[in-house]
Amino acid sequence: MRAEGFSLKGYLAQRRALIDLALDGFLPGEENDPQVLFEAVRYSLFAGGKRLRPILCLAAGEAVGGEMEDLLPAACALELIHTYSLIHDDLPAMDDDDYRRGRLTSHKVFGEGIAILAGDALLTEAFRLLTRRELMPGVEPGRLLAVAGEIAGAAGVFGMVGGQALDVRSEGQQIDLETIHRIHSLKTGALIRVSLRAGAILAGASKMELASLSDYGRRIGLAFQIADDILNVEGDRESLGKGTGSDAARGKATFPALLGLDASRARAEALVVEALGSLETFDERAEPLRAIARYITARDS
Repeated sequence: MRAEGFSLKGYLAQRRALIDLALDGFLPGEENDPQVLFEAVRYSLFAGGKRLRPILCLAAGEAVGGEMEDLLPAACALELIHTYSLIHDDLPAMDDDDYRRGRLTSHKVFGEGIAILAGDALLTEAFRLLTRRELMPGVEPGRLLAVAGEIAGAAGVFGMVGGQALDVRSEGQQIDLETIHRIHSLKTGALIRVSLRAGAILAGASKMELASLSDYGRRIGLAFQIADDILNVEGDRESLGKGTGSDAARGKATFPALLGLDASRARAEALVVEALGSLETFDERAEPLRAIARYITARDS
């Protein structure tokens, strides 16, 4: 893949289609019983979205010579975990959002109980998918075990869930920059970083390659959340597919609230430059990762 002929738009569209097809094949259909649960699972999973985490998993694996078929199950598992987190984040007890990706949120359509269970089902199904050895015959069992452990760590109390708990506890409080950095790094950054690590580990990356991709992931994960914070302030509701201004209304800890918009933009852009530096030793196979880093601060949704 040559940098001069690379189209990020085309790449993302092709990868999204590939991931959606795989997700549809990996997940049980709506005809299963209880039907409402399977409908709720698929309602949120196929509501759209960038599929950023699975795309990063594929891109990292391919950057170090991995094969697509060995990467897809883990990539899809990451999207299941991400979708579960969105369902739970939208609940009245959390962010109390009515819309997600331009559609009514799960609890608005199916009720709170089924929405909670749909999130639980997606999380559990993610780890079932990671243990389906027949889907990844070319991957050493030890690598699969390592990836499952890393994803569990990034999704749990020392990662995304822990970050969300800190975020909830920080609402309406005076928070310093170090605390906001920690919240963002855990709540959003941990799953983005592990998406890259998962792809790299499955593909047999060297220690140096894995360290570089981890550093890249840490930086773009934080940049992504800062960009999200900025969009919540000045983004377009129609483009975002959800309401804006909710962070300020709830007194959430964000970079714009503490630093202002201009300083937040500058910090996100600096992180992108640093992330690109982490890829200096990679060849043209890492061009998708470079393009994604630049896209993070330029996106409008």
